[in-house]
Amino acid sequence: MTAWTLSGFGDEIDADPIVQAAVLQALGARHIEVRSAWGVNVVDLDQAQLERLRQVLTERSMGVSAIASPIGKVDVSLPVEHEVERLGRAIAAARALGSRYIRLFSFYRGESVPVESIRDDVMVRMRALADAAEAADVVLLHENEKDIYGDTPERCLDIVETVGSDHLRLAWDSANFVQVGVERPFDDGYGLLRPHLEYLQVKDALRATGEVTPAGEGDGQLLETLTALRDDGYTGFASLEPHLTDVNALGGFSGPEAFGRAGRALRRLTDQIGVKLG
Repeated sequence: MTAWTLSGFGDEIDADPIVQAAVLQALGARHIEVRSAWGVNVVDLDQAQLERLRQVLTERSMGVSAIASPIGKVDVSLPVEHEVERLGRAIAAARALGSRYIRLFSFYRGESVPVESIRDDVMVRMRALADAAEAADVVLLHENEKDIYGDTPERCLDIVETVGSDHLRLAWDSANFVQVGVERPFDDGYGLLRPHLEYLQVKDALRATGEVTPAGEGDGQLLETLTALRDDGYTGFASLEPHLTDVNALGGFSGPEAFGRAGRALRRLTDQIGVKLG
């Protein structure tokens, strides 16, 4: 049986990592994706806080699937060095917590600025970030976030092909594709991006309203995507990012109850296609 590793954004559950770990373990997960702890973003945790977090997770036998950094979730007009410096802090967090993966984004632009006009600036910055990742031997996972350069399948592909680094790969988020007008994410994007896809973030969304839903309850073609990943031999992480009660510039929140509902929705789909999730 195909097996995937379940994880989830702990701060969607609670600010306290102890509660985060408890809820994830109740859902059968042994990994966590770290975006913030105690209300502090992961790139702003100091060494003492990172060590405290590491101890909390180690005591509970929890691994870290990825550092969910905010790198690249800034305006492209900022200097290249701005995000390279912040990536250094994300790399320090990855080392402290024992993860090789760091999520990042491909930059916002000003209102009314055409997306095509920022392409070259985006590529310069993504190349600089990939250089830092190569030097540190970590893997960057580009998420197709709304309103950044790489928010459609075609522009995600443009980024990874232009940068051309084994240390820059893709995280797939069906809900985000739906919310930027990709009507059928699997049909329109999976074939393009699968060669570069290394991580799965799990949430769904309704095309008509953009409302986020648990997996399989929206228009993100989650069942088709999960089935194709199974058939392609995917054996990586499936990380819950439900966004069921709140969405903001740095992420979202669900709370323990809604997070549990999202976890059970994903498991219904993986059970249906014969994938072991744990």
